[in-house]
Amino acid sequence: MPLTARPRRTTHALLLGAGLLLGGCGPIAADSGSAQDGPLVLGFVNGGGSQFHTCLQRSVEITAKNNFAELVTANSGQDATKELSNIEDMITRKVDAIILQTVSTDALESDLAKAERAGIPVFLTSVSADPDDILGAVVVDLKAVGRLDAQWITDDAAGKDVQVGIVAGAPGAASDLLVGGFTGALPANAEVVADQPGMFDAAKAGKVADTMARAHPDLDYAFVANEQMAFAAREAFDAAGAGQVKIVTVNGTDEALAALKDGRFSATVSDSAGNTGELAVRNTIALLRGRTAEKIDTTPIRLVTKGNADTAPLYCPSAL
Repeated sequence: MPLTARPRRTTHALLLGAGLLLGGCGPIAADSGSAQDGPLVLGFVNGGGSQFHTCLQRSVEITAKNNFAELVTANSGQDATKELSNIEDMITRKVDAIILQTVSTDALESDLAKAERAGIPVFLTSVSADPDDILGAVVVDLKAVGRLDAQWITDDAAGKDVQVGIVAGAPGAASDLLVGGFTGALPANAEVVADQPGMFDAAKAGKVADTMARAHPDLDYAFVANEQMAFAAREAFDAAGAGQVKIVTVNGTDEALAALKDGRFSATVSDSAGNTGELAVRNTIALLRGRTAEKIDTTPIRLVTKGNADTAPLYCPSAL
């Protein structure tokens, strides 16, 4: 039951802090007859250090604490080899389940096979896999996120021939799905003239945007795979004399909502990291306890522009 209106943001943060979580009934109680009686130990393997990853981890930590679960964390730093090593470490620690924000869908097969051999279930965030291979997942429909940004460009261009640049994230997993959804939904009058990875890194994204602006002085739009990169891209475009470039992006942070209002961004798509982390922990615990929960759950998404920024969902929960 995520809260959707921006005026209710303070209430949402308090609910997280008080343990009155998405189900509206407080912490999940253990069934007295469950094979998993007693406190659970959950492992959380995060994929990187972007604002999304930071807010996701904060939400996981808060929700685990409020549900009396011990949490062990690790970060793969966008490195698939390190991700597998982190999975192995969680196995050594004998956690009850691993919550995984993968760095690459290509890496998942090895991760899941390793955990399965150890008898440790894996719960995925942001992406999914064969339901038979995982405990569950909270999925952000990243292709749909990309499509929403493409639809905004379609409406704004109104049939005119326009040039579009893409500042992607790290190849694999989230970025490929986002970009695929975006490019697949662009109209025929929108030509993608540049597509380069920003690696979910602001400094890298700024360099990519600078190169893009100088190579394509008539660029009309840029799709940037997260808002941290989008801020750097905005600065780079402006410095290169490409202030006409309209930026569409992803996440829905407070900083981005301010940028929508003052015109630095034209649109973003809300995909609350707070909701994703909260659902991941709650559903992991429920499924381990044999309680009712969606095996494959979905984080709500929403196109946000200047006109509706004041009612955008809360992106990141308050710190513990």
